[in-house]
Amino acid sequence: MKGASDFTPAGGLAVDLNADMGEGFVRYRLNDDALLATVTSASIACGFHAGDPVVMRETVANAAGRGVTIGAHPGYPDLVGFGRRDLAVTPSEVEAMVVYQIGALQAVCVAAGAHLRFVKPHGSLYNRAARDPATADAIARAVRSVDSSLILLGLAGSALIEAAARVGIRSVSEAFVDRAYRRDGTLVPRTEAGAVLEGAGAVAERALRMVQTGTVLSADGAVVSIRAESLCTHGDGPDAVAIVRAVRTRLEQAGVSVASLARP
Repeated sequence: MKGASDFTPAGGLAVDLNADMGEGFVRYRLNDDALLATVTSASIACGFHAGDPVVMRETVANAAGRGVTIGAHPGYPDLVGFGRRDLAVTPSEVEAMVVYQIGALQAVCVAAGAHLRFVKPHGSLYNRAARDPATADAIARAVRSVDSSLILLGLAGSALIEAAARVGIRSVSEAFVDRAYRRDGTLVPRTEAGAVLEGAGAVAERALRMVQTGTVLSADGAVVSIRAESLCTHGDGPDAVAIVRAVRTRLEQAGVSVASLARP
């Protein structure tokens, strides 16, 4: 199984490198500028789990200025829990809140002369959509109803990728370089020890393996097949900048081309 997508310039492999951004609000800011110098795609918070109108506008402008592909990062309306608590919402409510958040970031992009290119759910909404077809379908419908040309970014092999195919929109399969996996291809919950990985060098080697072999080792040592078209590092982690720089450097050293998920 080939880990990267079918985009193979000069016979080599290519992968997108994305990070979640714009997750500050009011006076609280994260180090997004350093991340934007390294990644090829940015998933920007839309004000529900994090972010606010000013942060959204600043992040969109900075991403556009650096030529980084812009995506909406909709989550649960849960600022206190940073969108990482599962909420009792219906598929209809999920669809409405995703439309709302895409629309908000899309308006910011229009005002900045930038283009919104993809959508990636955040946190618990992302994890729920990975395993629950009804939630996945609601998100896919929301994306299609706003703009059918938008790409849906989701966990490789998940219900969200299948939902995109059902509604007829393009999807890109994502792998997480800094998160532990279970042997079924899902992520180890953050409530469990070892769910978030540390050490830029080790994470970079793991990322290269994902792309070159299409596999990742689970937390209990099993070899898990994945499709790594886009690699994610979490922008809110203390070592986020060091990790994303190490990952990009290691990929390029190995001859892997780092390119936006919005490529044809």
